[in-house]
Amino acid sequence: MKILVSELFEKQLKDILAILAKQDYKATNNFKIYLDTIIINIPTKVNKYKKSIYFNDENIKDIEYNGCVIPFFIDERTNSYIVLGITTKS
Repeated sequence: MKILVSELFEKQLKDILAILAKQDYKATNNFKIYLDTIIINIPTKVNKYKKSIYFNDENIKDIEYNGCVIPFFIDERTNSYIVLGITTKS
């Protein structure tokens, strides 16, 4: 299965990283590295994640990580996972 990310995810992640970098650059780097690891491992851990609280679709699940929610879509037609975005929990 392929893992794809949306343009929205890339923009939202860039904004979050910019804010975090102002506070602690090294922690920001560690956040990004671990987030990449989580995303790369979606295919092996897909059953670990629950149905998204934001979407009424069984094929959209949420990853919760370090105060963020990352919804992703399981596209069985194209055999891929699509990371839709990233938001901070409030």
